[in-house]
Amino acid sequence: MNKKEESFLKKLFYLLIILAVACFGILAFYYIQIKKTAAITPPDNIPYIIVLGAKVNEQKLSKPLQYRAETAFAYWEKNQKSQIVVTGGQGSGETTTEAEALQNYFLEKGVPENHILLEDKSTSTYENIQLAKKLFSIEEAVIVSNDFHLFRAITIAKKEGIQAYPLAAKTPLWAKLPLYIREYAAIGKMKLKGY
Repeated sequence: MNKKEESFLKKLFYLLIILAVACFGILAFYYIQIKKTAAITPPDNIPYIIVLGAKVNEQKLSKPLQYRAETAFAYWEKNQKSQIVVTGGQGSGETTTEAEALQNYFLEKGVPENHILLEDKSTSTYENIQLAKKLFSIEEAVIVSNDFHLFRAITIAKKEGIQAYPLAAKTPLWAKLPLYIREYAAIGKMKLKGY
């Protein structure tokens, strides 16, 4: 190997080190933002509780979605003037919309039907929030999702003109790694799109 090749390899090695450190720094920054957002406790008596959709297994709530529903219900029990906005269309392998599955959960828990509002066309977090705001003229809301998801959801809600407060549901342990990886990719996409 000549000196020119050696010099090139050295530069490449240092460049890779710099890139790795930069990537780690970005991941660490967003991890801190995710954790800080999830730690916030929303105030009482917010007029709307938006429950973000997630996978439904045929008609049954997946574990992450069940945790979102349970967390939203616990807030509603103490704030029964709030309207619960259930969101999410029908995805692959689902025999009902995510919104309808959530509605059924809340009805079974005794929430009056006139306290549940449906947004059942959305296919993404952005659409969950955008369509809910458009349908129900929402200006202030508690956004309920799993802890890993709230930083992005709140960022989107604020861009849509909603005074938004996060309410974190737990994430199943088995789902943490794939969901965090997917969320980092979604945050990157959000930043590139500018919302």
